[in-house]
Amino acid sequence: MSGDIFAICSVDDIPNRRASPFVLARREEGGEVRPWPIFILRWGKNVRAYENRCPHQDSHLDWERGEFLDSSGTRIQCGKHGALFDLGTGECVDGPCAGARLTALECLVDDGEICLVGVALEEEDEIDSGQGVE
Repeated sequence: MSGDIFAICSVDDIPNRRASPFVLARREEGGEVRPWPIFILRWGKNVRAYENRCPHQDSHLDWERGEFLDSSGTRIQCGKHGALFDLGTGECVDGPCAGARLTALECLVDDGEICLVGVALEEEDEIDSGQGVE
């Protein structure tokens, strides 16, 4: 499934120089389908996608729902610990996890749609049941 491409949203759905959260459904190695929180950054025609998880203590990054960037809009900021991450690489440049990186996700823009590449996603209603499909 490494070649799978999944459209997440339109480029226009994310304002320029902003980030938007998404909760997708992903099948774990044990077969369970679980929520998978990610966020996508856009500036101009460039997009980056990361798991919404701080490498310091495995917490969500957004300091308010959907707010990922510091006050200057030039770094991703962990809402729990204040760690700052580079927008393009996801590397922690300041804070308790300096040198660690966010988990980057391969993404591309195809015909105006932001797509994730090489991930195996499930239907969202699979999460509600708490069980994987047999």
